[in-house]
Parts: sequence; C-alpha cells; structure tokens
Amino acid sequence: MAAGHSVSVSATDRRKAVASAAQTGARVAENNLDAVGEADIVVLAVPGSAVTAVADELASAVRGKVVVDLTNPLNATLTDLDIEETSAAQTLQRHLPDVPVVKAFNTILAARLNNPVEQGITLTAFYAGDDTEAKKTVSELLASLGFRPIDAGGLRMARALEEMALLNISLNVGQGWSWQSAWALLGPTG
Repeated sequence: MAAGHSVSVSATDRRKAVASAAQTGARVAENNLDAVGEADIVVLAVPGSAVTAVADELASAVRGKVVVDLTNPLNATLTDLDIEETSAAQTLQRHLPDVPVVKAFNTILAARLNNPVEQGITLTAFYAGDDTEAKKTVSELLASLGFRPIDAGGLRMARALEEMALLNISLNVGQGWSWQSAWALLGPTG
C-alpha cells in the first residue's frame, strides 16, 4: 500500500471486501480471523452496532495486538450517539480486557483518509487510549498516513472524539456538504 503497510480486509459481504481490496491494494481475507492473523494492528471499521459481536469473535485472535476502534456509534437516523457507557470505545475495551484499545481515525471522514492536507494545513488525527505503547504505535500509523497525530488522553476521552465525529457528520448531512470537512488543531501546541 502507498504508506508501506500490508493490509488485509474482510467484510460480511465478500464482494465488498473484494471491491475495497481492488481500490486500495489490500489483501482479501477469507474471514475476520484470517484478516487479523498476521496483523500487528487491527482496525475495526464496522458499524457501531456490530463492534461487540466482532470483538467477541476476535477476542482470542487479537491478544498481543493493538485494536484501533474507528467506529462511530451512530443511531439509525444519524442524529445522536447510541452508546451504553461513556464511549463505545470503552465498551469495546470491556469486551477485550487483555488487549489495548485505542480510539482513532473516527474523526476523519472516509473521503479524507487519502487526503490529509487542506489548504496547506496537515489535518489532525486525534487518538485516545490507556496503553502508552499502543498509543505510540497508533500515533506512528497516523503520521505514516500523513496526518498530524494528537494524543487526546485516556480512553475516557473517546467520548469527546465520538461527539466530534457526530458533529462533523451532522454538519455534512444537515448542510449538504461534500463530506470533505476535517479537523485541524491550530495555534501554539508545544
């Protein structure tokens, strides 16, 4: 892949996995377990309502790996978050108690993943988690894709990131925008 990563993709509908792989150069996995087999980082890009089932399916296969939760737990009308706890990422962490979970990518619209710069400004990729080494790994991944990684804190801050995503999605839906809006933290940060 363009950033030098080997990527495997699986989907409930194999045709979707094949189409995604054809567009991105990823390997089509036979199933979810095959997709995570050789991975160092497992990115869950599934509907919010499917996260816990997928986590339960992969629980033993993701030990020793970093799990990145990029889901946004939206309700059916895209008007609010549908969560049971402080954040969906914390629910995922409860289902994977022995695996570091990092919330990341969820504030980046899919249309921006290959376009991390706007008007000369590198877009911000926020991430949150409780495991320092896992967060370092995710930060390096975000940077390798051209984003400016910003550590938002512990996994408790995933709620703020999920709310930021809801705001961006709501604006695009409500304003009829082209799904190209993005976050960039500006000003002195050092």
